[in-house]
Amino acid sequence: MKKIISAVLVAALAAGCVFAGGKKESAGSGEKHYKFGFTCMDQSNPFFVLIEKTIREEVEKRGDKLVSVDPANNVTRQIQQVEDVIAQKVDGFFMNPAEAEGIIPALDQLKAAGIPIVNFDTEVADMSYVATYTGSDNYNAGKVCGEDLVKKCPNGGDIIVLDSPTMNSVVDRTNGFLDAIKGKGFNIVAQQDAKGNLQVAMGIAEDLLQAHPNVVAIFGGNDPTALGALAAANAAGIKNAKIYGVDGSPDIKKELAASSSLIEGTGAQSPLNIAKQSVELMYKIMAGEKVEARYPVPTFLITKDNVKQFGTTGWQ
Repeated sequence: MKKIISAVLVAALAAGCVFAGGKKESAGSGEKHYKFGFTCMDQSNPFFVLIEKTIREEVEKRGDKLVSVDPANNVTRQIQQVEDVIAQKVDGFFMNPAEAEGIIPALDQLKAAGIPIVNFDTEVADMSYVATYTGSDNYNAGKVCGEDLVKKCPNGGDIIVLDSPTMNSVVDRTNGFLDAIKGKGFNIVAQQDAKGNLQVAMGIAEDLLQAHPNVVAIFGGNDPTALGALAAANAAGIKNAKIYGVDGSPDIKKELAASSSLIEGTGAQSPLNIAKQSVELMYKIMAGEKVEARYPVPTFLITKDNVKQFGTTGWQ
């Protein structure tokens, strides 16, 4: 029996790795390798596609693994998927909730398993569950859109707001926008939940524009929502409404570069910086280093006037 055990140990060493503390280590180097979980609200959104891609690249170039799941904006599915990933013995979790409050059962499971969470882009309802948060200054992203509208429509007018009350990031953007236009002569004729989705936004905007064809502006809580509103406005023959989104996506910047488009501006953020910051924070946590509660990423306005500075083929 001793000879068998010795042979197994020799084989393990020859394979170049041993296991310590549940994490794979390269023999002799002491270098730990990790497995992380990743979930975001909707990987059909180009913003999240780039975040997932960037986090995966940053993790894999360190020799580590990312287990990624996509709940397609369904928080019940997201909870189930998180449970499945926990069963794969991950060391940390990158978390963007489909619903800030609804995701709490998954956070309970992660806490019970002792898995630290880097929360990105959209805050969970109870931040005590997470090790740290990084994301855009969403309030400012909406605020700069509102300020631009006030400047361009000094006499105010009727507007439509397409928000998403279950997404904290969109709530913050909407609040920033509404605060910027408060007392400036604007009348919100409709405020509805577009769920951050282009198709949903297009359907809602089609109905609203039939009832309110003379709106001076439409604010969408993200760029897909704004693009949905644009499609509806074009179909309805709307000529003068100014449409705002938030993201700074290549698709919205292409519209800004087209002089005839109704897209007027976007509160731009950087998914590249959010992703890289998330990874940097996760590895600090793995190393036992102290991290702050929040790491905001700046946002700013892109309009027809400055879109050439940022290009239209990629994210800033």
